[in-house]
Amino acid sequence: MAELQGLYAITPAGLPRETLLAQVEAALRGGCRQVQLRDKTLPPAELLARAHALRALTARYGARFIINDDLALASVVAADGVHLGRDDGDWALARAILGPQRLLGVSCYADLEAAQRASAMGVDYVAFGAAFPSPSKPQAAVLPPGFIARARAQLALPLCVIGGITLSTAASLRDQGADLLAVINDLFTAPEIAGQAACYQQLFTKAKP
Repeated sequence: MAELQGLYAITPAGLPRETLLAQVEAALRGGCRQVQLRDKTLPPAELLARAHALRALTARYGARFIINDDLALASVVAADGVHLGRDDGDWALARAILGPQRLLGVSCYADLEAAQRASAMGVDYVAFGAAFPSPSKPQAAVLPPGFIARARAQLALPLCVIGGITLSTAASLRDQGADLLAVINDLFTAPEIAGQAACYQQLFTKAKP
């Protein structure tokens, strides 16, 4: 599978299942190759049904499918990996449970020391944010200026950035060293999702300045 790079679609909460699947498929048609299921509002049975459906959909497009916060669910649906936050369990234990073939990503917010520890544990990518004020998490602290560039200088593994990202700000994050741009609103509220996804992907096929 391709390297960890480009648009990382994070599913919006609160959509009907068929609407969600149609929107995610549009993003995949546009070239997105990383999708994370994140919805803390759903009952377990519905979350499981969506996970199975998204696993099948992403597999058809050769895309990675990541589950947010739930190792057991990831195992049940044979997801490609799991993303864990600061309070979502022991990262080293998760790495051992997942084994070497599945991905482990972790949220490090604005904590470079946590990212360095995560790297030493063998995680596959670290996520930082919020890059900008985010409508999804309005309470999230915004990264200080130059943070991504400093992280890039200190860390060898892929860097994911999340929080309030738009096409107008995405190139700047890429130029600072971001490998993955995790996007919810600017992707899934776009008038034409496939085209929006393609625009994000094109940022990573052009040479950096």
